[in-house]
Amino acid sequence: MTQSEIKAEILLPTNEIRDDIPFFTKTLGFRMDSIFPADDPTEASFSGHGLALRIRKGADVAPGVLRILTDDVGDFAQGQTALTAPNGTQIEIVPLTPMLVQPATKHEYAVRRLRDEAPWIIGRAGMHYRDLIPTRLGGSIIASHIRIPDGGPVPDMVHYHTVGFQLIFCYKGWVDVLYEDQGDDMMRLEAGDCVIQPPEIRHRVCHASPDIEVIEIGVPAEHITTIDHETVLPNGFGDPEREWQGQRFVHHVKSKATWQPFRIPGFTCRDTGISAGTKGVAGIQVARYDGGPTARTRHDSDIHFTFVMAGTMTLHAEDKVPRVLEPGDAFVIPPGLVTQYLDCSDDLELLEATLRGDGTTEVLIE
Repeated sequence: MTQSEIKAEILLPTNEIRDDIPFFTKTLGFRMDSIFPADDPTEASFSGHGLALRIRKGADVAPGVLRILTDDVGDFAQGQTALTAPNGTQIEIVPLTPMLVQPATKHEYAVRRLRDEAPWIIGRAGMHYRDLIPTRLGGSIIASHIRIPDGGPVPDMVHYHTVGFQLIFCYKGWVDVLYEDQGDDMMRLEAGDCVIQPPEIRHRVCHASPDIEVIEIGVPAEHITTIDHETVLPNGFGDPEREWQGQRFVHHVKSKATWQPFRIPGFTCRDTGISAGTKGVAGIQVARYDGGPTARTRHDSDIHFTFVMAGTMTLHAEDKVPRVLEPGDAFVIPPGLVTQYLDCSDDLELLEATLRGDGTTEVLIE
């Protein structure tokens, strides 16, 4: 039997089929395909909007909820977004294209330590997730520590995310990923490398080393992942200047990076180029301690997140208890809070994410 010989339909009940025909055809725009018996109809089938319905008098099923997705919500069903059919079926008219809603940031000072045994949750494609910002700052951001314990092939599909910003930073091991318009070969991210996944760029995770760990940052915290069953990757090279909703694809390679002064005295950093690629939406930098004296500072970024990749330090914050931090720990600093990084080990290395990426830092002179 071939796939073309198989169909599916949804069964709905009714008390009087004659009452439902004009509603489903004229109000909702379905096409009636069959009706019987002719002298006293008790059953009719309809199709439209990618759906097949059968309405049967006396059917022992719930009337259910029918959701119609359209980007012309105002022009469909005379602008009504909630209706009730004569047979009792609830009708919801909702946008077809997922809407990106960015919640206002609920600022807080927060520290998340690996040794506190935050739970690992099994998520998409069998990957393990650890939440680095439990409150998610009111839903404005999610930062996840992700690992794939066994490595090897990843059971992933071509997909994309409806996001405002998304970072994939390879913390340990390596991972092979295919990206839309980025060539015919898999892109390998090794420890210290990162990419931004611009909004709705198609991609698929293919293989990973047994010890793979990545840091993923997404804005907002809750965003839709859509499986793309039509796109096949790889798909060759596209326009290198292409933008996805104003952002370019950025692939930062650690081995090719140059180091420069950091926003905080006592540190140097490698700029990933992500602020330029996102036109200031976000800034991603890797900072390492260079042995010099640090200073008290405060910033004006809406979101300021840091992950400790190596080494140790003590985080001092105004009117807060000092916190000793180790690899795997993370912290969030709200705008205006005075902080200082002290007792820094020689191997201290930090991953810092700021949104926006073009904020300023004030160094406080003692």
